[in-house]
Amino acid sequence: MSEAARVEPLDGLDTIIDKFRALLASAESNQDDWKEQALALLDRSISETRQDSHKPIFTLAEDDSDETNSESAPEAVVEGKARPSAMSEVRPTLERTIDELESDWNKGVQLLPGDVLRLLNRGKAKSRELEARLPDYETAVAVRRAFVAPLDKLAKLPYTDYDYKFVTNACCENVVGYVPVPVGVAGPLKINNGTPLHVPMATTEGALVASTNRGCTAIMKSGGVSAHVYAEGMTRAPVVQFDRATEAVRLKQWLDKPENFAKIKGEFDGSSRFAKLDRLEMRLDGRQAHLRFTGKTGDAMGMNMISKATSQAMKFIQSSFPTMKVVALSGNSCTDKKAAAINWILGRGRSVVADCVLPASVVRSVLKTTPRAMAEAGRAKLDSGSAAAGAIGGANAHAANIDAAQVVSSSMCATRLEETEDGSLYASVTLPCMECGTVGGGTVLPAQRACLEMLGVAGPSPSSCAPGTNAATLAEIIASTVLAGELSLMAALCTDDLVSSHLKLNRSRLNLYENASGAASQPTVQLLHPQNTIRGKSAERTIKVNCSRAAAAAEPPCRDALLLQ
Repeated sequence: MSEAARVEPLDGLDTIIDKFRALLASAESNQDDWKEQALALLDRSISETRQDSHKPIFTLAEDDSDETNSESAPEAVVEGKARPSAMSEVRPTLERTIDELESDWNKGVQLLPGDVLRLLNRGKAKSRELEARLPDYETAVAVRRAFVAPLDKLAKLPYTDYDYKFVTNACCENVVGYVPVPVGVAGPLKINNGTPLHVPMATTEGALVASTNRGCTAIMKSGGVSAHVYAEGMTRAPVVQFDRATEAVRLKQWLDKPENFAKIKGEFDGSSRFAKLDRLEMRLDGRQAHLRFTGKTGDAMGMNMISKATSQAMKFIQSSFPTMKVVALSGNSCTDKKAAAINWILGRGRSVVADCVLPASVVRSVLKTTPRAMAEAGRAKLDSGSAAAGAIGGANAHAANIDAAQVVSSSMCATRLEETEDGSLYASVTLPCMECGTVGGGTVLPAQRACLEMLGVAGPSPSSCAPGTNAATLAEIIASTVLAGELSLMAALCTDDLVSSHLKLNRSRLNLYENASGAASQPTVQLLHPQNTIRGKSAERTIKVNCSRAAAAAEPPCRDALLLQ
């Protein structure tokens, strides 16, 4: 054998290929194509060898050994055929020390996901850095999931097929997945004589959509609902402190002068195209003072906008009161995310009212009760009961079920049910602090935006309308839907159908808690029509679920361990 054919045992694979090519190039043969055939065969063999040598790119072990996790993921059987295991197989990483990896990481060198996981496990990298340092958002989420919990613990929490560019630096940090929530529709609902709408409702409470839908039916049969935003203004309330109360009083006197308010308004409004300061109140508490800024925010809910504008205005005030100390930009008299009388009395966000009149015939046919019974239940529950409980803004049946935005304050609602002189039912809801918007925050997420588009209020208001028109329309839709929900629930209380409806629509037939300890076990689901079986290893019994239509497709394999190279 020639020198070119000799290959040392420690030579790399590429070196073997190069020397073998050199051997073939120096050989002599009467066949013109034998060299090409041999090279093609060699290339195929090398490719197959590489594929067979794949190993998981990372494991959940605390150490940095090359050993893969010996525990294989449970295999799911679909019609007798095993689907791929949850642990995918990928190209192995190079042998590198933690110090080498840390040095490259600190220099900004892009590392393989498996190496990044090793750094996370050793405390050499931060979870919050992953989106900025890995090639794509989904890879970052996959590595973080492997870092925070065993793969099987998060197997039911999806994370793939989601556009994380809308989430990063906007909606959530340290992301490990997303929670799909069922979305139903209630309606149609006719508001202010407009086009009837179907209202999307994301919920996991069975009977809620069905009940609201019944309320919408009653309203539609009665001619629709009227809804109006009658006040608007998001708030932020800093708390400041002086050495003595005398200085706090001097600030109050200074703020009460119109010329000073105009200067503050100039600073406030200059922070944004849409921030417009309407009023500024101040309350004293000894040497401390609480200033409450109230301003319009266009189509945004506006907390960030108002906070920024307030911060800028406070810097201007400090220039005239250098001894004033800003203790906190939010001093809790805003009041944000807490039930408070100040919101109930003065309002926050958008103050909205909705009402309708239901003929007695509609109350009987749709709600299965009478206007008199509804009015009596309203007085006993909504008025007397709420007063006995000392509720602030709680004179309602379940407004919070409909309005999930800033739920604590936004759901503060007064519901009125009265029998009219002609025997009809007058119903209204008043929500003085509805905090909602159609731009900013989660409105950028595709699913949330789709629901807003369904209602015709996605994004900023058209240029032909005043800023904030879309957000006001959304507030009116929410209030109208709250009214529908209030009507149906109060009717159910009158007819004693509350329990029966929830037992029918709010109680799963699938028993997921099998053992004596109450620990959840994965059920086996048998599809009776068509005859397909999806069986998990951990199942302890078979649960039969009728399927009236086409066969459900086998669930895709878990993708917690991706083919990342």
